[in-house]
Amino acid sequence: MMKKIAVVYGGSSHHHRTYKTSEFAKYINRLIPIRELETASLEGVDVLLVPSQTHLGLLKKNVEKIYAFANGGGTVVTLGPQGFDWLPSHKWEFRPTNFWWWLDKDPKSGLVLSAPEHDLFKNYLTLSDATWHQHGVYWPPDNCEVLVSTDDGGAVLYIDKVSTKGTWLNTTLDPDFHYGSYFMPATERFLRGFLPWLVEGKL
Repeated sequence: MMKKIAVVYGGSSHHHRTYKTSEFAKYINRLIPIRELETASLEGVDVLLVPSQTHLGLLKKNVEKIYAFANGGGTVVTLGPQGFDWLPSHKWEFRPTNFWWWLDKDPKSGLVLSAPEHDLFKNYLTLSDATWHQHGVYWPPDNCEVLVSTDDGGAVLYIDKVSTKGTWLNTTLDPDFHYGSYFMPATERFLRGFLPWLVEGKL
């Protein structure tokens, strides 16, 4: 089944490029301005995507609505580190970002592909496509599926089907910000695999 994606749209320059004017806009069925989210109908939406660097004050007003969507069986996707603690049952750990790890003599990103047989990485992405830098890690609840982790086990991208009646896909990666800001080539590759997978792939 082809899933219908709605994006919580903040109108920033990187949201505008990534979700409205780029090659990736074709995967988005609706852009819901975040100022209108409180009253917007989510009928017919399968996936609600919350971009990185979404306005925190307006996001806080809509947390209950997003949980209601998830508990109705919907899928919620969050990109980038969140500015306040609202994701279900997880623990967030901030870590300093090393923007220049790739210049080291023996560069190691510190990322591990934890679920290479998952549909996302078997058919759509490689670990290299999900590698630029890290902002921190999640420590999700038991029985979540961690797809990308750090070498010490922190979750960088994971799927949570246990905390609500729906599905959450949370990642500390922020591809929409970097692609929308015209830098970090890996983020373009990430979106080129990730968004088609959200539409047609197996979560």
